[in-house]
Formats: sequence, C-alpha cells, structure tokens
Amino acid sequence: MKAFTTPSSLLALKSINFTHTRTRISNPFLSNTLPFLPPNLNRKIHSSSPIMASSIPPSINSELARSPPAIPMPTPPLTKFNIGLCQLSVTSDKNRNIAHARTAIQDAAAKGAKLVLLPEIWNSPYANESFPVYAEDIDAGGDASPSTAMLSELARLLKITIVGGSIPERSGDRVYNTCCVFGTDGKLLAKHRKIHLFDIDIPGKITFIESLTLTAGETPTIVDTEVGRIGIGICYDIRFPELAMIYAARGAHLLCYPGAFNMTTGPLHWELLQRSRATDNQLYVATCSPARDNGPGYVAWGHSTLVGPFGEVLATTEHEEAIIIAEIDYSILEQRRTNLPVTKQRRGDLYQLVDLQRLNFH
Repeated sequence: MKAFTTPSSLLALKSINFTHTRTRISNPFLSNTLPFLPPNLNRKIHSSSPIMASSIPPSINSELARSPPAIPMPTPPLTKFNIGLCQLSVTSDKNRNIAHARTAIQDAAAKGAKLVLLPEIWNSPYANESFPVYAEDIDAGGDASPSTAMLSELARLLKITIVGGSIPERSGDRVYNTCCVFGTDGKLLAKHRKIHLFDIDIPGKITFIESLTLTAGETPTIVDTEVGRIGIGICYDIRFPELAMIYAARGAHLLCYPGAFNMTTGPLHWELLQRSRATDNQLYVATCSPARDNGPGYVAWGHSTLVGPFGEVLATTEHEEAIIIAEIDYSILEQRRTNLPVTKQRRGDLYQLVDLQRLNFH
C-alpha cells in the first residue's frame, strides 16, 4: 500500500489488516500532557486561559482531529459499477444453503454486478447452538471450508469481487463470526472477524448472547479491491461510529455490513444506522440481511440496502428473498465532500479520533 510505510514483506498484502499490538497508551486524564498532540497544543491546553477557536488555524484543527492524519481516498479502479445484494433464505441444510448462495451470486453477476454482498451467517441457522456445528476452518480451505471454496471459485469464474457475508469460523478451540473478501482471481483478499459481539437483553423482546459461543475479532479490516477500497463490518459492528470513522480516515470508498438485525431493533435502527454511517463519513454503505423466516428461531428483519454519501437510500427491499442490483458512482464522493466540507471543519483542538492500530504499526 502506498498509503503506509511498511516493511517490504508487507507490501504485497491487499488488506490493511495490521497485527494487533498491546502498546500501552497513557491516560490523558492522568498524565501531565495529552498524547498525540504537538507540545505547543499541550501547553495551550494546560495554560490557565481556555483555548480560543480562533487561536488555532482551521487547517491544523481538522488535521489533528484524526490521529494519525487521514489518508486521502485512492483513485478507484472503477468509478461506476453495479453492486448486487443477495438477501437469501437460510435453512438448517448447509449443502442447500451453499448451493442456494451459488445460484444467487451467479444471478447477480448475470445482471451486471461487479461486486456481490451476501448476508451475515448465510450457511447456518443464526443460533448459538449452531455456530460451533456449522463452523469451518477457513485457513485450511478446500473440504474444510466448502462455503469459502465456493465463493473463491465463483469470484474467479465470474471475474467479480465477493464480500462473502459471514459464516462461523473455527480456529483452534475458538469460533468467530467471519467475513471473507475474494478478488476477481479467486484469492482471499481479507478476512474480518466480527469485532463487537451481539450481547443484548431487551426484556420481553429479545435476548441473545453471542459471546456464549463466539470470540470477538481484534482488528478493523479495510481492503483494496477492483471495485475500490472497502471497509468491512458485521451486523453489530455498524452500531459503533468509531469503526466507520477509522475506515473513512483510511481512505475507504464503501463500507459493507452483512447483518441480521432482529424484529425488535430492525424496524427502529437498521436503516437509521446505515444512513448515519454514510452521512457521518460521506461514503457509500451497503448492507445485506438474510430473508425473514418466521419460524421458532431467530427472525431477521431483512431490508438489505444501499445508501449513498448524502445518507440517501438508493436501493432497498422488503423481507422476502431478493437480489438487488444498484449502481455505485464514486465520482460523487468528492462532490459531496466539497458541498458539505465536514472533513475540513473538524475541531482538532477540541477532540480527536485515534486509530490505535495505525499508530502502533508506525
């Protein structure tokens, strides 16, 4: 990646998925100086008189609002293309689920999709008792991971990029909720393990504790593909604006969130969160849910959606099975950011988003 100074052994990596480190960051409320700020700003903060906005040039304000400084969006290989969102029904028959996803991906590609997004947990019922049973060893590949083997094959044969929703992944004695991204040559470009686990309890509505069986991922995942730079989150990850802001600061064009919101939070928050993440960061947001099954298990809300950089809903569906084909046009990203220049108006003298992974990597 040109955006980072990296050892030569890392330059071939497609995904910006840095090694997790445990460097201790001092608590700014307990230390004598605030970390990550130039000495002159530390002096101003600890002086007896308050900081006046006019005393710090606006250019410094916006630069300091993100540490390390934001990376400009790269020029994407494609400016305009179609995305396919495959809202799939999911059963307890894993082989059927894989075959069904294969057909949907082929249909989306036949309709012109250059990027295909699948739902969260599309090869297994969404249940704690199912995750360990349906889990696959993605790193081993082949027969150990028939779901990702199918995605890799289709990406290569159809010459498309696939953000493969998510499946349960077994790694040693742990199980993760994992999204794999495949390039047009069929190679695995990135693997995102769900960072924020879905542990909620709304009395009389829904209780689900993913951490009973799943382990949380450790790293944000952003990946360069033939359809632009994509930040990956899974379902509950969308509730955390800091993750999306980090992706935006790393130059993402598009955020993809395979998800399976439920019948309680779905009507209230699903579209709201998508539009918020797109508006906050002035980029595209794409989501894909399983189709709704009103059986005795977990019931998904559905409503897979593409949102534009002004927070506008560009395409969506209801709760039944569907394949959405919609156009993404990156040429409007810079236009939107010029019309409403929030990236240049952030107050770095008052607040700061710190990307610890990038900071520690340097």
